[in-house]
Amino acid sequence: MDERRRLDYLGAMGVDVWVPRLVAAGRIESSDEIAVVEPSRILPPARVSDPADLRPVSPSAQPIPRTPPAHAEAHEVAPNPVVPGPVASGPVGPALPEALSPPDPALMDWDALAAAVSGCRACGLCETRTNTVFGVGDRNADLLIIGEAPGAEEDRAGEPFVGRAGQLLNRMLAAIGLAREQVYIANVLKCRPPGNRDPHPEEARQCEAYLLRQIELLRPRAILCVGRVAAQNILQTDAPLGSLRGRWLTFRTGAIPLRVTYHPAYLLRSPEQKAKAWEDLVEVVRRLRGEGCAVIGKGNDKDQSD
Repeated sequence: MDERRRLDYLGAMGVDVWVPRLVAAGRIESSDEIAVVEPSRILPPARVSDPADLRPVSPSAQPIPRTPPAHAEAHEVAPNPVVPGPVASGPVGPALPEALSPPDPALMDWDALAAAVSGCRACGLCETRTNTVFGVGDRNADLLIIGEAPGAEEDRAGEPFVGRAGQLLNRMLAAIGLAREQVYIANVLKCRPPGNRDPHPEEARQCEAYLLRQIELLRPRAILCVGRVAAQNILQTDAPLGSLRGRWLTFRTGAIPLRVTYHPAYLLRSPEQKAKAWEDLVEVVRRLRGEGCAVIGKGNDKDQSD
């Protein structure tokens, strides 16, 4: 069979051929000069966007299909298999060792509580304070006085009510026959807020456990809240001070009588309100003496009357 007829047969079978320049010129000397190209080696014309993409494809560049042996199918394992197991109902991971758990103020005595407050970093106020202000006075006192937060002078001294407001508070106590050393004085916050601003709710929450433990350890017969912020935080209300003062309230559980009065710093700015503050103080001392009302006792460690 001559080469011309062979080319015709190949064309009829759908086999494309590449004819060298010699064949095109009609000078075919050997069949080795004809390279048969299978259709799968040529890019479909519909997918070609640039004539430059029509390049000869080397057979060595084509991927060789791999057919897995029949016996391997039974042992095929998916990558990273997920093995079903029991679903844990408790917390994930091991529990923290007891030594790493934050200490519970409710379990502390006075000294441990004071040390915890001194090293407290539960809120951002620890970054701006000079000293923490834990509290001062008789740890067996009948009367607990609660203020709002330390001011600049209290922050420097580490003691509540040491400025002009503190001096007025001392005179108010002396007027009802009590010395500063005979009562216990604490604040809602143990650190000074910058610029003496009102405490933020989250700051008061961080200090709350410390104050509650102080009240529990002290077990006072009466609480005197001085100022709106202290009263609202202790009573957990947003009522104005004017509606809170002038009557007896109770501290949360109802076991301790509580009275609200004006803050000494406010009385320095508004001396005309001192008469109302005096009325509140008189009621407090009457409560402590048990005049005309029941006295909340502490068992046998304290007398029921003065």
